[in-house]
Amino acid sequence: MTSKTSLAKSLALAGVIAASLASLPAFAGECPADQAGVNALDGRATEPSGVTATVLGMIDVAKEPAAIEGRQFRMRELVIAPGGIVPFHSHADRPALIYVVKGEVTEYSSDCLVPIVHKAGEVSRETAVVSHWWKNAGSEPVVLISADLLHDESDANTM
Repeated sequence: MTSKTSLAKSLALAGVIAASLASLPAFAGECPADQAGVNALDGRATEPSGVTATVLGMIDVAKEPAAIEGRQFRMRELVIAPGGIVPFHSHADRPALIYVVKGEVTEYSSDCLVPIVHKAGEVSRETAVVSHWWKNAGSEPVVLISADLLHDESDANTM
């Protein structure tokens, strides 16, 4: 096989792989790539309803090798009743990972033009660019485990 033939086959294979990757959907529980954009979230929920948060544990990160002053590594269980709402809040100063243990919950995010459905077994990554609110539109309670780096325990955005 000549080097031209080999190069042509390699380029063709690279094109097939690139086309396949471009057509993949977003990961489960993420905004579809073609729906990413600024969402003003008109009509956003601003008051909690039917949600309980229980702190399962906290670590003062300043006392750990990471030595991050003024931060608590916190883990909570949130239970959202049917029709319940986690109100609009920001993650500008509090990154979090949310694991959906049970149920299905809908997120309305500032960086997605359509609602995002999160199902049991999925993880939502909440970063500084995210402002959002969540609603349980189902008939069963939703159970979440939230792990975050809390900065200020009196922060109104800690839901």
